[in-house]
Amino acid sequence: MSHPPSAHGDALEGAIAAIEDRLAALGGALRDHDAKAIESQAHELHRALASAVHRFAQAARQPGGVSLQLRQRLMAASGQVAAQRESLARATAALDRAIDVLMPGQPPAQGYAAHGGLVRAARAEHLGV
Repeated sequence: MSHPPSAHGDALEGAIAAIEDRLAALGGALRDHDAKAIESQAHELHRALASAVHRFAQAARQPGGVSLQLRQRLMAASGQVAAQRESLARATAALDRAIDVLMPGQPPAQGYAAHGGLVRAARAEHLGV
């Protein structure tokens, strides 16, 4: 049984569409290697995600909640965010490895940090100790 569109449904549809648009724009900026656009689109994506979380939380408290179709679209967008985050982490790690090769005096990388870069071991000579 289908329900007529609601104000909450329209707001959620707009919130998801904004996320999808920002993801597409961020993907384009990443493909173009446009650092300024990447930063701008990442910021806009963050804003769109925050707005969507707020709208979904409000809708979840309403009778009828959130439609299955909108939940699936949000889950798909979440998967895209995770894939882009992983892609950025890999690119950052590759860049860090290239810098390690070019600058041999740097301490070896120890693993991934929360921000996606490589965590480096602290050495006394690099800390001024």
